Order: sequence, then structure tokens, then C-alpha cells
Amino acid sequence: MGSRVSHAEPQTPANKRPAYVAYAAHLLHDGFTDLMYVLLPLFQAEFALAYAQTGLLRSIYAGAMALFQVPSGHLAGRFGNRVILAAGTALAACGYLLAGMGNGFIALLLALFVLGLGLSTQHPISADLVAETYQGAASRKAIGTYNFAGDIGKMIFPAVIALLLLFLSWRGAALSVGIFGLLAAIAIFVALAPTAHHAAHHLDAEVRKADLSATGAIPSRANFFTLLSIGVIDSATRMGFLTFLPFLLQQKGGSVQSIGFALTLVFAGGALGKFVCGHLGARIGTIATVFLTEGLTAACVLLLIPLPLIATFVLLPVLGIMLNGTSSVLYGSVPELVHPAERRRAFAIFYTGTIGSGAVSPLIYGLFSDALGIPSMMGIIAAVVLLTLPLAWKLRSAWRRAVDAQAAVP
Repeated sequence: MGSRVSHAEPQTPANKRPAYVAYAAHLLHDGFTDLMYVLLPLFQAEFALAYAQTGLLRSIYAGAMALFQVPSGHLAGRFGNRVILAAGTALAACGYLLAGMGNGFIALLLALFVLGLGLSTQHPISADLVAETYQGAASRKAIGTYNFAGDIGKMIFPAVIALLLLFLSWRGAALSVGIFGLLAAIAIFVALAPTAHHAAHHLDAEVRKADLSATGAIPSRANFFTLLSIGVIDSATRMGFLTFLPFLLQQKGGSVQSIGFALTLVFAGGALGKFVCGHLGARIGTIATVFLTEGLTAACVLLLIPLPLIATFVLLPVLGIMLNGTSSVLYGSVPELVHPAERRRAFAIFYTGTIGSGAVSPLIYGLFSDALGIPSMMGIIAAVVLLTLPLAWKLRSAWRRAVDAQAAVP
């Protein structure tokens, strides 16, 4: 009887609170990350920045976010998820406060480095909170909800900042975001107060980890790094495109508000893309899905260049589906290509590689933009996307073996 109660208790609403906080933190941090796309053209105009300098601004906070993910996980192990996630959220908020008060390119670089440092805490800690709260099939569903929450943040925050800019200067909007972030950090710290069931959840997580050794993954470092290469290219082209999309829209006559609306359309399509392409991958296979999404991404980017502004708005949700659709399939394929005991490390490497490439690519594409112009740079992005296709084809036999192995498990 007591055993039944102990298994049922973790499902009470009070014990689900850490997962709900994780969802909210993912929404907030992804929103903080992507509203910067609206502010970058304003930074460029005020400080007379070259495209390469603008790309460097994007690279500095994305780079800090990539480099400090693993250290953030170690700090959370030492000081606790609650302390580090709340501190990281506060640090990200301080990044926006510093940006709002800064005066010059160097001050912006410092502010965005602080922003990226704070944002680096969210992924490893929030995923751990979800894993501690749910078990088995419920855990997989919860991770899906967690990922979707981040996409909601990407939709909401660019639209909100665009509305704020109707009434405030960009400095006032950045300060407002910073103050909101500080309040959110306090809320996270309060909401993650320790519960009596924390130790039981930790024990359940260790049992589930041990159970992974009985699964039938196909371990192969070569195949994993081929998959990582696809992820690196996919992330680099996606972040490069999103960084300079506002400038392409500006050249088409778009205002700050229309740019915010356009980004919301892209991110709305992205949220749908994770859902649609996940199901599509299960139905037609990973290789076919990657070929479809990457091929259509290249076609849509090329089509976007000559389109007028209104027609661009129609195409952007479709492009958003393709931009995010590939990543959802790639992340789901990691467990098929590594040994069960190496999954946590493999995911850490995968996140670091994809976020890191997304940090470097805006600087590189900024240099191309300065030399060739925004439209030509978009053409280069479309060409680079297609480099994923031969890599995906190389993986076809590995994925077939993984599917066969899973089918053989009774």
C-alpha cells in the first residue's frame, strides 16, 4: 500500500512545480535570446556599425551561451538547480540593463556577453528539472512540452518588444526587459523551494539511468559526429539567416514593427515545425525528412530574396517550419547513434556544437554581407544549407540499422 502511495505522490500538482518552472524558464530564456533580433538593427543604426560588427554582437552572446553550458551544469551540481537557474536569469536580466545603459560598441559587447552567460544556465538545469519530475513515457511528453514552451517564448518576446518600441526608445525597452527578468529570477528562486520528494525523484532518475543500459542503441562515434556536422551546418545557417533577416526586410521597406511581426511569423512556423517534422520523421524516416526540410529551406531562402514585403510575410511561416523542423529530427536521432552510457555527454556535445556554430556564423555571414550585400549573402546561406544533404545520405545505413535493432527488441 505504501509503495503505491510513493509512486503516486510525485504526480501531485505540488511535485510537478519544478517542471512547470522549467517550462516557464525555457519560455523566458528563449524569448530573451530571440528578441535581440529586433534590437540588432537599432544598435546598428545608433552606433553606425558594420554588418560584421552587428554579427559579432550576435556571436558574443550566443558564444557565451554555448561555452558556459557545461560549466553551468557543474555549478548546478554543486550549488543546486534553484540557485544557479535563478542567478542565471538575474544575470541575463542584467545584460539587458547594461545594454540599455551602455554607450558604444564595447559596452554593448560587454552587456551581451553578460546576457549569454546568464542564458547558458537554462538548458542543462531545466532539462534536469523535467527529468526529476516525470518518469517513463510521461517524461518524453514533458520534454516535448518543454521544447514547445521555448518556441512560445520565441513568438511572444519579439512581438512584445516591437510593441514596446512604439512607446519607448530601444534603451527604455531594454531596461524594461531587464527589470522583468529580475522579477522572474526572484519568482524562480521562490518557486523552486525544496520539496520533501526531491530525494525520491533523484533516486528514480538514477534507476532510470541504469535501465538505459538494456536498450538497443547503435554506438558509433563516426556516425554521431556526422550527425553533429549536420546539426552544426543547420544551426549555423539558421542563426545566420535570422540575424540578417531584419536587414533584408529593412531593404524591402519594413518598419521595426513589421520586422517584429515577421520574426513572430518565423518562430510560429518554427514551433509548428518541431511538431510536424517529428511526426513526419516517424512516418517517412529521418533521411527523407532531412532531405525535405533542408531542400525546402534552401528554396525558400532563395525565393525570399526577390519577393516584395507582403509576399515575404506569407512565405516566412513556411520557412520557419523548415528551419526548425530539421533540428527536431536531429536531436531525436542522437540516442540511436551513441552508446546508452554516453547519451548525456553526447547531448552536451551536440548542444555545445550547434549553439557554438550559431554563435560564430553571424560574424562570418556579416563579413559576406559587408563585402557582397545582404541579398548575395542570403544566396550563400541557401547554398550552405545543401551541404547537409550528402552528410545525411552518408548516415542512411546507420539509421536503418538502428531502426532494425529497435524492431528486434521484444
